[in-house]
Amino acid sequence: MSRRGNCWDNAPTERFFSSLKREWLTGNIYQTRDAAIAEVQSYINYYNSRRLHTTIADMTPIEFEKCA
Repeated sequence: MSRRGNCWDNAPTERFFSSLKREWLTGNIYQTRDAAIAEVQSYINYYNSRRLHTTIADMTPIEFEKCA
């Protein structure tokens, strides 16, 4: 964390969890904790390897890292 009042540190994390809840988990009910964990892991894989991000020129994070 940085100085008081500097909220930019949490922005990427907040954006990820917002997308996770809105795009993947809305309305789902899981029978077990393991099922919920598997679903979140599926989203992380999707988020990093297939989901295009407009802030990085419509590339996936993995593609962006390869170009950098």
